[in-house]
Amino acid sequence: MSFYEKLKFNPDGLIPAIVQEQSTGRVLMMAWMNRASLETTIATGKTHFWSRSRQKFWMKGESSGHVQLVKNVAFDCDGDTLLIQVEQTGAACHEGYKSCFFRSVTEGAREKVTEPQLETPEQIYGKK
Repeated sequence: MSFYEKLKFNPDGLIPAIVQEQSTGRVLMMAWMNRASLETTIATGKTHFWSRSRQKFWMKGESSGHVQLVKNVAFDCDGDTLLIQVEQTGAACHEGYKSCFFRSVTEGAREKVTEPQLETPEQIYGKK
């Protein structure tokens, strides 16, 4: 039996993928994968996802150059979440931060930025 058969994709054919920097253990991002994006990720060694908002298959770094080289793909005991360990080039976040989790909630339910912005979106993607 293929490991794909052990995965539980949601009714839309998607499964959440948590992306972690292998060298530090830092969670970089969470994105959705369908079977095709997971198969392509495993075949190429670079992360590929399914964008729910754009209804589009995409490779991390295709426009920014900030690719993720896959070091390990694991799945949880229920088969409903993936953990993908990567070597990250540049910022993982489209807002220019190393991680998409660059904000924390402080006392009084305020937001605090907890890491430096590596690049602005304009530097990464150019003027729109």
